[in-house]
Amino acid sequence: MTPRTLTVDLDADTGPFHGGASGTLYGLYGDGVPSRTVVEGMYVRTVSTKAQDGIQHPGADALEILPPFVAAGGRDVYVYLSDIHRGFPYEWPGATGEERLGAYLAAVRRHVAQTQTLGTLKSHVVYVPFNEPEGNMFGEGEWSYDGVCWRTDPRHFFAAWQETYHLIKGLDPEARIAGPNTCVLYPEVRGFLEFARDHGVLPDVITWHELSAPDEVRTNVAKYRELERELGIGPLPVNLNEYAHNYHLSVPGQMIQWIAAVEESKVDADMAYWNIAGNLNDSAVEANKGNGQWWLFNAYGRMSGDTVRVTPPQPNVQYTLQGVATLDRHKRQARLLFGGASGAADLVFTGVDADVFGGTVHLRLEEIPWSGQVGACERPLRLLDTELPVTEGRVALPVSDLDEMSAYLLTVAPGGNGVTLLPPPAARRRTYLAEDAVYSGGGRTKNGPEGSPSAVDKFATSGRHHIGGLRTGSDGVLAFDVEAPRDGTYDIRVFANSHNLADLVRENGPTNVFLRIDGEDPRELRLPLGYKWAVWGHTGTEARLTAGPHRITLAAQDPDLGATRGDAVVDKLDLIPREEREEREDVYEAEYAELGAGARPTYAQPGASGPGAAVVPRGGTVTFWVHAADDDEATVTVDLLGPGEGLLTVNGEELGRVRRDAVPLFLAGGINKVTVTGTSERLVVGRLCVAPSRGLLPTSVAAAEEGTLTGTARVTGYSYATGGKAVDGVGAGPGNALTLTVTVRRAGRHALTIRYSNGEQAPATHYNPDPVCRHADISVNEAAPHRALFPTTFHFNNFWNLSVPVTLNQGTNTITFTADELPDFDGRSRNAYGQRSAYAPVIDQVTVTPLVPGALS
Repeated sequence: MTPRTLTVDLDADTGPFHGGASGTLYGLYGDGVPSRTVVEGMYVRTVSTKAQDGIQHPGADALEILPPFVAAGGRDVYVYLSDIHRGFPYEWPGATGEERLGAYLAAVRRHVAQTQTLGTLKSHVVYVPFNEPEGNMFGEGEWSYDGVCWRTDPRHFFAAWQETYHLIKGLDPEARIAGPNTCVLYPEVRGFLEFARDHGVLPDVITWHELSAPDEVRTNVAKYRELERELGIGPLPVNLNEYAHNYHLSVPGQMIQWIAAVEESKVDADMAYWNIAGNLNDSAVEANKGNGQWWLFNAYGRMSGDTVRVTPPQPNVQYTLQGVATLDRHKRQARLLFGGASGAADLVFTGVDADVFGGTVHLRLEEIPWSGQVGACERPLRLLDTELPVTEGRVALPVSDLDEMSAYLLTVAPGGNGVTLLPPPAARRRTYLAEDAVYSGGGRTKNGPEGSPSAVDKFATSGRHHIGGLRTGSDGVLAFDVEAPRDGTYDIRVFANSHNLADLVRENGPTNVFLRIDGEDPRELRLPLGYKWAVWGHTGTEARLTAGPHRITLAAQDPDLGATRGDAVVDKLDLIPREEREEREDVYEAEYAELGAGARPTYAQPGASGPGAAVVPRGGTVTFWVHAADDDEATVTVDLLGPGEGLLTVNGEELGRVRRDAVPLFLAGGINKVTVTGTSERLVVGRLCVAPSRGLLPTSVAAAEEGTLTGTARVTGYSYATGGKAVDGVGAGPGNALTLTVTVRRAGRHALTIRYSNGEQAPATHYNPDPVCRHADISVNEAAPHRALFPTTFHFNNFWNLSVPVTLNQGTNTITFTADELPDFDGRSRNAYGQRSAYAPVIDQVTVTPLVPGALS
């Protein structure tokens, strides 16, 4: 079979890099869910969300997410004003269309007045007066204005648009308004634009939903731009404020096809909201972790310079190999993000300028794998470092073993400087589908088919089917016959799911199963929970294997360990070789990092580990996005080449001067933002190295059941809590509290790692599950409390960690947890639908760790 060819013409500039595909609908629940680090590292540009105090879904209130979103680098918050109402279609009250519209306009007036209180932050607000009007307020259903769709008779919709537009602009002449926000770019949008043009009420931003396929994005944006030319308006900014389906979301190989189309069209776009609020549309895991889709958007957001023409094997054809590429002449780098097809391909770069790259280029290829909707992902896997000559402005790199569910990043930089090339990984992961495994015992079910190009409403699944049978009362055994390519240490990773509201799961929480290797070495695994069936996460274990065949079994019963409680489905098993090093270390090259305030790469630096290094002036920055498996100590080394000084910052915490040796630092589980800022005239940074803990940061652990309880706070049994006990009933007023005492050796900044659970869920009105984030007001030594938001763990017997930075005194400190139901924006009214919890999460234990050793703090 002839390999496909994807060509990148570096001499064909298509405009400044835009970064518009990183938007999200209902992706932010509140400050901390997801964390600001996760939001910033995904380079989220726009957010569409509900009106403040709207009752459509829990959380995601526009004026509450606005300040932290802007602080995390966000541009605009699009406010779905109609989501002030419940239901879909929207249940707006009133006996007639006139009554309904009048009450709605009163709500709009109130919202605009509230926004005005935010000062300069209001400039980031874009009002969306009506959402999908043809199926809601101006459609044909029960909750329509007059029972007539505006596409048939637009008079009432146009009049309502005009009245709402004038109301908003009258209250705030600088306000921006977006619309018409239709389901698709209907032909009738022409009539809307003609009316808006002729009556002076054109939207400031044109919006519609692209719930179609990637190949429709380019077509429809081009169609709209032609419409602008015909009508003599614009060009206006465009936001496709709902795009992609369940089958696409979370899957890097699918999402890169959407990203390529959106970026080529130079518009903004927000991923659609099919599931739960606050996880960046199946990008964020827990509060501070990213899955494969998060790392895809991190790679996309770090592109810079100008986009260049990419010609894939099948231009603008969905579900094929597609890509987006940039050239940054200042950095002397080109980057290509591609994916969407399995097999082999030739990546060809033309127009490779010798003045930028010289006669030899250094190429680094990395894979961004699919890790499931609720499965955390490590940093992208480096597959290849190589150097190739530039021949008549052309470089070609053949690649093979592509996975259609993965995306890939190829970075091109100047080479030929004598750098020792890193060897490729010794072996790639091997995948074994559950539907191909041998099942013995009773209760087996083969479920599916799941998502596909013809069933985009369903979730992506490795082989389209998954296997059930490991459940309470079962004697089932699922056996995978695997092949280890060499002697060594392997990660055994099981992709699985338990629906948190299924009958057998609701009773106990995470489903436990038992793993053996060749019938020996039994281990208990707890399989991940999800908000629906076929929502995939992963769990696993590590083992030494000899080269050759092995049988890995998952069983519902084990003679040594017990029996399964719950109900699970299994998608696949991955066998992943570990690097054979005494101490595993993640390396982040500075020349590939995010460079700011005058920092720039250099490709002729003696001693550099990669093709280059970063030269940092005073005030310049080098930012690394670092993965940590757990909330724990890590050994961090900043390689400095030559003299110079700098400041180290981790997740916004200034930790002191940059040291030239390995330093123990606390890293939060998941995503960490590590920044080196130059404090001398010139600092050269080669790379950042992150290795496992050496146990140098002193930690202390306080069990919640040993704390002081007041009011309704009580110790309760939870089988998966540490020691089988945790504290619930904290909240519904400050009198119901938990106070813990912790002792630390040295005063300063510490991480408070709270092991908690939260299974609260509000009644939903349609297909979106509505889990509720609980909060805790945390007071240290009776000082003013710090509020922390805790995302759902999907069950009260499923415990996660959340780390909060606090300042502690040397010696004994008290930490008090309280909570109460938060009021609406006005400080008086309350949510009537159980969407704002009065309680803190269930608290299992608290671990206290200094952020840095005493010499740095």
